[in-house]
Parts: sequence; structure tokens; C-alpha cells
Amino acid sequence: MKTKSPFLDTLFLLRKDECITIFTDIQEISEKEILDAADYFESEFEKERLEFLSETIRYDKEAAVLAAKVLYHSAQLHLVRKNTAKDLDKLIPPFKGIIDVSSILSADLSLRFLPQIISVLQSADPEDPLVKMLENILKQFHYSAVGFDIELENVNWEEELKDSTYRKLYLERIVEKKAYSLAEIPYINRLLIAEFGLHKNIFWRELKNINE
Repeated sequence: MKTKSPFLDTLFLLRKDECITIFTDIQEISEKEILDAADYFESEFEKERLEFLSETIRYDKEAAVLAAKVLYHSAQLHLVRKNTAKDLDKLIPPFKGIIDVSSILSADLSLRFLPQIISVLQSADPEDPLVKMLENILKQFHYSAVGFDIELENVNWEEELKDSTYRKLYLERIVEKKAYSLAEIPYINRLLIAEFGLHKNIFWRELKNINE
């Protein structure tokens, strides 16, 4: 899916092979590239939606495109930092839309790769202001951060996981990533234990039963 677009090629390569190419400069993203990315992620979203078949969860183009920009720029900023400090807010913009299940799952198409980039940035410079900016994005879209050590505060988990489809996907990712810090939150722990039933030791033998 080569396109001669650093932006699109970065996204394609990450999703296909989970690797990135660092270019020599951070180029402006054109409107055509944004439209192409929006179409690409819509097709990817529809593929993944086959796994949960929800009529209420729709593709959120704004969230998908913003997450793609954040992913591309954060990857390039690992090595290309000359004269970028003044532009960080522009390169890593905050999400101003509504955060709901649709936007969370649409953004996750890109943001699921962000924890690995943050880890590399932290290793290079623990004081890098970019790290804090990216962590703040993951705190908003913490479904993409499952398995990554990020501090979540004041999350009402019953409200957060009230949508049955999102709840199922969130629990599945916790199990997939063996995210103990989340699995030992009493409310989530009860959900997991109930889902496992008599087969807990098959799914996650080491998980403790937390009694609050």
C-alpha cells in the first residue's frame, strides 16, 4: 500500500507490520492525505466491527484522523526534534469532540500503538514534555492504554463500562494484555471472575479474586 506519503505510509506500515519508518523531516499533512486516511480507517473500522456487530457503535472520522495525526507525529518526533518545541501543541492536538464508545474505538485503530512509542521516548528522555502530552491523550482514550503503566484517576468504572459491547472488548483486552492493575480493580475483577466462571484457571490462573 505504498503511497509516497510519509503520513499514510507510516499508518499502513504500523497496522500491517507493527513497525515504522522515520523520515528526515516532518511534513505537512495535506487535505487529500487526511481524506485518504479517513477512508482507510473507515474500512479498517468496519473490518474490526465484524467482531462485535453493534449497530449503535459507528465510525468516528474526527477521532480516527486526530489519532492518526498524533501517532504519526509522535513517531517522527522520536528522532526529528529540531525546531519542533514551539510546534508540539500543533503537532499533538487535543481531541475536542465527544468521547464515547464510537470515538474511543475509532481512535484505537491508531492509539493502540502509542504506548510503545511513549516507552521509546521515555527511554530516550524521561523529562521529554512530549511524553506527558501523549500520556494525557491515553488517559482520555485509556482503552488504548490497557497493559501500559498509566495512572488513571477518578474513573467511574460502572459508568465507563455501561455499554455491553465496549465492556466486553475492554475485558477481553485486559485478559489479552494480562493487565493486573486494571484486573484487580474490584468492579472489573468481579466482572472478570463472573465471565470466567468455572474456567478461571484456564483463562487466568494467577488472577486473584478481589473482595472489597
